[in-house]
Amino acid sequence: MIRVLLADDQALVRGALAAMLGLEADIEVVAQVGSAAQVVPAARESTPDVALLDVQMPDGNGLDAAAQLRAALPECRVIICTTFGRPGYLARAMAAGAAGFVVKDSPPEQLVDAVRRVHSGLRVVDPALAAESLATGVSPLTAREQDVLRAASDGSTVADVARRLRLSDGTVRNHLSSAIGKTGARTRAEAARLAEERGWL
Repeated sequence: MIRVLLADDQALVRGALAAMLGLEADIEVVAQVGSAAQVVPAARESTPDVALLDVQMPDGNGLDAAAQLRAALPECRVIICTTFGRPGYLARAMAAGAAGFVVKDSPPEQLVDAVRRVHSGLRVVDPALAAESLATGVSPLTAREQDVLRAASDGSTVADVARRLRLSDGTVRNHLSSAIGKTGARTRAEAARLAEERGWL
């Protein structure tokens, strides 16, 4: 029996995934959580073989939760299961130790197959996303450029971003300028949008 933990902030999606997986004779959903912070505690309690994690959740993301889960329970294999099939997310998921990456609009049998294959020790990645990821490449942004771009994405002024990140105004301007250049954008708002679409933020 393959023991599965589900983490998705949308109760309807979580319930549908649990119902679908529950139809399989060799799969048992042993835990369901709605936030990133609940993943590790629930996994410690339920000892799943495979964890299906969404990317975007209200109190964090599945990519960070994947890394935390791999550190806490290395025997638990992780599949990122998300609506957002972005190349940058795939690279970050693999870096976090995920063994699989599937998008939610995949046919149900593909998700079930992914659970079984990941449980058996294989890696499973959506083929179209893998091809797009190779074409797009890894994120060119440094960690600090990502921080600054993320902080500026809500329209905050340079001074606001500098104060929030404890940097000088000039340093913030330099990071924003570099991020704009690397994304090929014309403005910081466009740079933030492009970086988000590519899964770099």
